[in-house]
Amino acid sequence: MSASPTSTRERILDVALELFNEQGYDKTSLRQIAERLGVTKAALYYHFARKEDIFLELHLRMHRLGSGPLEELDGLGPDETVAAWPRVLDAFVEQVIANRDLFLLHQRNENAFKQILDDERHRAENEDMEERVRALLADPAIPLEQRVRMACSIGAVLIPLMGARGMFGDADHDEVAGYARAAAGDILRRPRQ
Repeated sequence: MSASPTSTRERILDVALELFNEQGYDKTSLRQIAERLGVTKAALYYHFARKEDIFLELHLRMHRLGSGPLEELDGLGPDETVAAWPRVLDAFVEQVIANRDLFLLHQRNENAFKQILDDERHRAENEDMEERVRALLADPAIPLEQRVRMACSIGAVLIPLMGARGMFGDADHDEVAGYARAAAGDILRRPRQ
């Protein structure tokens, strides 16, 4: 029985991610992706017309990592949102760790990333996510101090986990994640009066 188009499409993305991270986006050809998959270039073209389309789909996987936590907060009241924030942020950290190859893709292929910035799908998803975060942080029902702490906690995990290549030298990614979690936790805790 042949593989479903969805699983073939996901396999293409997984193999492209490996190759883009191993040798770079610019040095990877569609032929190489097809060869590693054991399919013809024509089979690859059935799913993706261009290499840029593959890169865009990989980038949109990152967007989905951020959408999940935001969806968990949808419909919660202000107090419930504040209470759920540390758990949701921690789950996001777990997703980043589990998908570190996606973030490595961006660190190693900055020029390719610049090529998709103007893509309509990318722009729409990016704007949607930004708008949802802005709406959450602009909610006057949540005390301003807590909203600022929530925003700072996002930075406390995003910058170290998705930051520039070599930011922490050859430090273990899991160790960095642990420190990022601790820093976010410190930010979210109210100082003792």
